[in-house]
Amino acid sequence: MMLSEEMLAIAEENLQAHLEIVKEDEEIKSLIKPMQIWITSASVPICYHLIPLLASGEVFGMTTEISIHLLDTEQFKEMLCSIVMEAEDMAFPLLRSISEHTKTDQAFIDADIVIVLDDVLLNLEVQSLENYIREVSEICQVYAPLIEKNAKSDVKVISSGKTFANLKATMLRMYGTSIRPENIIAISTSWESAAKAMLARKLNMNTAGVKDVIVWGNITGSNYIDLSHAKLYGYDCAIRGPPNFQRPLLNMIYDSEWIHSELVSAQSTLSSRVSRGRGMLPAHAVATVLRYWYHGSPSEEIISVGILSEGQFCIPEGIIFSMPVRLQNGNWEAMTELEINETTQKVLGRLAHELVQEKLVALKEINEMHPYEAE
Repeated sequence: MMLSEEMLAIAEENLQAHLEIVKEDEEIKSLIKPMQIWITSASVPICYHLIPLLASGEVFGMTTEISIHLLDTEQFKEMLCSIVMEAEDMAFPLLRSISEHTKTDQAFIDADIVIVLDDVLLNLEVQSLENYIREVSEICQVYAPLIEKNAKSDVKVISSGKTFANLKATMLRMYGTSIRPENIIAISTSWESAAKAMLARKLNMNTAGVKDVIVWGNITGSNYIDLSHAKLYGYDCAIRGPPNFQRPLLNMIYDSEWIHSELVSAQSTLSSRVSRGRGMLPAHAVATVLRYWYHGSPSEEIISVGILSEGQFCIPEGIIFSMPVRLQNGNWEAMTELEINETTQKVLGRLAHELVQEKLVALKEINEMHPYEAE
């Protein structure tokens, strides 16, 4: 009973509705582009422990798919293939793909995140410190231009590992001048977590109740564990309160000698614990900082991260220095409102001097290797 003209009009309307639905579906699919994550020196244990954390959805959220790219040298290709197969067998819903790479010229393509895990086997009886610094510089000199060339413009670069974490971040910034300086950080959360655990054992309490321990300085070198702002939540003492009730940690520990020997001194038990770890702790540290970077750190809680100094806390500009920060909306901000005492300020001066000297040695090595480029 319907005229052909009316039927044609309805058919045209249905076609337009169908095309709009198809276009909407395509737009939704285009939004679900996996986040591209590149991990260097991917044969190390940290990477093995890190992959499940990244793929579980706890770091980036339960709606963000990721693609992981494992980069290492040809000699580790078989190990990388084994890691890839094992990750694929675990069938993570949010892991779009995982692949191994051994050719550096194709590294970091479309990278959203680059996690640098390269380490040097530090033994000062075999080689001088200058030689190890030269080795780190050479690694960064390869990576930085590739990140600039192949990665996305807003790529986030994370330096971790057991040696020269600060220096790697500093050198990547120097060689990769177009990489946003605020997007290059070094991970100090391993030290923070290990210090909290030691304090919790001393106080016979849950580690999660220890907050606001600050790690200053050279993460994998000379650093300073600052307890002046540390707080305890849920500590079983004479005074109790609601879950948000807290007590200053230094008021609860009276053994200052233990604090110095176990936490503060350069050859402390804490240093030994962190350096001898099998990869689970630093992997958790990287995942935690990434989660905070994308989703924000807990309000009013202090997090330690190695960031580019801009003169905060009277620290010289231009070095990567671990200090207290808050992370929000994809950015970090140094917590310059924190008060630090005169003793801590002196320690910061000494730690900064070490990092400045380390940077000067690296610059000297660059001058000797590539005099024209350095100029």
